[in-house]
Amino acid sequence: MANSRIKKLLAYLRPHRSQAYQGIVALLVVNGIGVYIPLLLKDGIDRLRTAFSFDSIWRFVLLILILSSLMWGIRMASRILIFGVGRKVEFDLKQKIFQHLLMLEPSYFATNTSGDLINRATSDVDNIRRLLGFSVLSLANIIFAYGMTLPLMMSISVNLTVMAIAIYPFMLTIVQLFSEKLRNQQEEVQEELSNLSEMIQEDMSGISLIKIYAQEENERRAFRQLNQRLLGANISLAATRNVLFPVIEALAFVSLLALMWFGSTAIAKGEITIGGFVALIIYAERLVFPTALLGFTISTYQRGEVSIDRVESILIVEPKIQDVKETINLSQPVKGELSANHLTYTFPGAKTPALKDISFTINPGETVAIVGAIGSGKSTLANAFPRLLDIKPNQLFLDGYDITQLPLKELRGAIAYVPQESFLFSTSIKNNIRYGCPLSEQSEVEYVAKQAQIYSEILNFPQKYETIVGERGITLSGGQRQRTALARALLMDAPVLILDDALSSVDNQTATQILENLSTSAHRKTVIFISHQLSAAATADRILVMDRGKIVQSGTHTELVESPGLYRTLWSQNQIEEILH
Repeated sequence: MANSRIKKLLAYLRPHRSQAYQGIVALLVVNGIGVYIPLLLKDGIDRLRTAFSFDSIWRFVLLILILSSLMWGIRMASRILIFGVGRKVEFDLKQKIFQHLLMLEPSYFATNTSGDLINRATSDVDNIRRLLGFSVLSLANIIFAYGMTLPLMMSISVNLTVMAIAIYPFMLTIVQLFSEKLRNQQEEVQEELSNLSEMIQEDMSGISLIKIYAQEENERRAFRQLNQRLLGANISLAATRNVLFPVIEALAFVSLLALMWFGSTAIAKGEITIGGFVALIIYAERLVFPTALLGFTISTYQRGEVSIDRVESILIVEPKIQDVKETINLSQPVKGELSANHLTYTFPGAKTPALKDISFTINPGETVAIVGAIGSGKSTLANAFPRLLDIKPNQLFLDGYDITQLPLKELRGAIAYVPQESFLFSTSIKNNIRYGCPLSEQSEVEYVAKQAQIYSEILNFPQKYETIVGERGITLSGGQRQRTALARALLMDAPVLILDDALSSVDNQTATQILENLSTSAHRKTVIFISHQLSAAATADRILVMDRGKIVQSGTHTELVESPGLYRTLWSQNQIEEILH
């Protein structure tokens, strides 16, 4: 498992390996200069003991200043290069995740919450970025620092070097112990922040309901509780950090004190020069930060491993609905004939089929209404036509072509589908209508708005077609959202139009007028009208009646009303409801 994660990390890095190499080489140069400066000081101090000269001092000062400035510049470059790799990997992963999610079928999002997917695409990708930025920088720096510094320290004095770094294993252990606690506290902060953000989003979306039930005070208290928990989590995290860093600093001073204690004795015995002693102190200080950082690096890696698994769990999901290897192209122009041949479909995990052995043919240009009780399978049938469900081959056909053999883009381009929930984007009405055809002219947008019976209402809006509808179309009524969604589908000018209870918030008269507009259009479409509005459905050329996943009746309104069966019962109930209203 660990090897597979490392392989994934290398795969993420591969497109940017050149930049990563440049950053690591720059870091190597930085460490090379960093270990050279103490040697320069050592030689300078030892020379000044025998021949003091201000000219020599200024030469050393100037040289050290130049080297320090050069080291600072190269260090900045190395950080920019290595952290830049992390940012680019973050960009690549977010792009890859989003593109992959667009390929997955709707049923995937029914079992995976949007909040969790967003968290994986943001927080987990951010952890991977840190792993590939911070961790690469830290590991390279630790390797170079110890690899270059320790040999030089040992060359000056083996005994003093051992004494100076003897405390570092304790430092690393303490950091490692604290890092686990820090990781858990950071996760708690992120979780509380997520809860707070979720409540803000939910309350802003349901602000009307909050006001209707006068629940402002309850929501305020609930928000205060979540905010208090976030504050507590942040304070706990800050407290842990405020304990850890002084401890590390104290251990570093213990190391320095030990070096000074035994070093002064070594100088007195002539075992080490003053310059060598100064160089040892500087070298020991150089190893403090990389040692402390190693614990955080281990923690970051552990956290990154979890995030890699969470991100890859999305990317390894194969779309159940995708083009077959050898697709068949539709003949042009598309006529719009739809047929089913013993269509059966069972939702994953369900025992009872949602559609049972359905067969029918809908002729090009025909308007067919599908009616039935709630749960009879109408929406399932509607979702099957554009392959939003994983339908088996040789069951559904468009113009005689098996829909599972057609390219998805071509199939869905031939079918305009308006689902039950009329989703609108937080943009202008104009942009919502022309979502499927972004380059459509204003005249085309107005034409479909008239067909959808929304034209006159748009003209009464403050900015007319440029009016922003708000998140999910919150500023529009239910009927306005549905008719805007219908106009969007009509602009596609697809030969087949499926309305899945898409006029449920529109009155019967308007719904009937919309269907008449579609049936009298110069370019008549094949229309499947799924609805509980029987008055509107009665105007269709033909009506299919569904019950428990089966088509139990078929015929015109007149034929079905005159025959005993489910439709006549539904029609009688509809008539009573209209009288009562």
